[in-house]
Amino acid sequence: MTRAYNFSAGPAILPEEVLKQAQKELLDFNGTGMSIMEMSHRGKDYAAVHEEAKANLKRLLNIPEGYSVLFMTGGASTQFSLIPMNLLSDGQTADYITSGAWSSKAIKAAQKIGTINELANTAKEIPTCMPKNEDLQFTDGAAYVHICSNETISGVQMKEFPDTEAPLIADMSSDILSRPLNVSQFDMIYAGAQKNLACAGVTLVIIKDELAAKSPDTLPELMRYQYNLENDSLANTAPTFPIYMIMLVTRWLLANGGLEGIQKMNAEKAGKLYETIDGSDFYKGTAKVEDRSPMNVTFRLPTEELEAQFIKEAGAKRMSSLKGHRSVGGVRASIYNAFPAEGVDALIEFMKEFEAANA
Repeated sequence: MTRAYNFSAGPAILPEEVLKQAQKELLDFNGTGMSIMEMSHRGKDYAAVHEEAKANLKRLLNIPEGYSVLFMTGGASTQFSLIPMNLLSDGQTADYITSGAWSSKAIKAAQKIGTINELANTAKEIPTCMPKNEDLQFTDGAAYVHICSNETISGVQMKEFPDTEAPLIADMSSDILSRPLNVSQFDMIYAGAQKNLACAGVTLVIIKDELAAKSPDTLPELMRYQYNLENDSLANTAPTFPIYMIMLVTRWLLANGGLEGIQKMNAEKAGKLYETIDGSDFYKGTAKVEDRSPMNVTFRLPTEELEAQFIKEAGAKRMSSLKGHRSVGGVRASIYNAFPAEGVDALIEFMKEFEAANA
């Protein structure tokens, strides 16, 4: 079987080595005679997986003392509501930076819970961009400041994070583990798994212990960060297989140079693709150069008809999921950590061929 080059924004490509390891262990994990999906989340065999997944994340991100790693469910979208429910008290205001579709969804959810101050909104700007940190006017005594580090639909990434007095909370669903990070700059980081972490089904939450302690007792227990922390994400049945996949993906990252190594590979892949776009009068990037995402490369062709033809012909060459999000159109190549460099080369070759035939 020839694997497709999967440019999907999520669920996204996983490392082939990881898939093969999961395949090998699918029926018999660690000599138990059972699949990881069949065994108790409280048994010693799964417990070792749970602990290694946390330990690998702490090692990769150099997570300092005083932070906890939680495995939750409901995707990043559920966190949009859980964050203000846990951390925004009556009489307080939370600051939100809107930089695209996902941060727009986060602020919409938070506004149902409490008082929100939108510091900036670049969601509809063309070319797409991130707000400038120097233009932000934070609320005195804000409960927290919320950002989205990478917007998959518009193809922009926050290169420098704002310096805040209030706790800084970041949705890093689409660029988690793609570059080194100073975790101590944040009080909470969260990410859906289905882009750079694992398969869909688990949400990673890295939270400062003193922030988790602010969870009100009036919330249902499983919605409280503090309750999940106290129970090591095992108060109810954990999503064991996705957490197992996090363990395998983080092993793969550690074996391939950690976050410094993967950042170098990501920069090389994205650099070649952006260079091809910039060197052409046929293709046009949609994001400001200084804000371009190395994870999601977005561009347009001269007409929508040509875009449809481009996507169809690319699909025939086993280059899958290049269609831009339905809300914006165009072409989007998502090239997350696991996307192979040869797949980028194949896309570039096809782009040149298509331009020669249709310009």
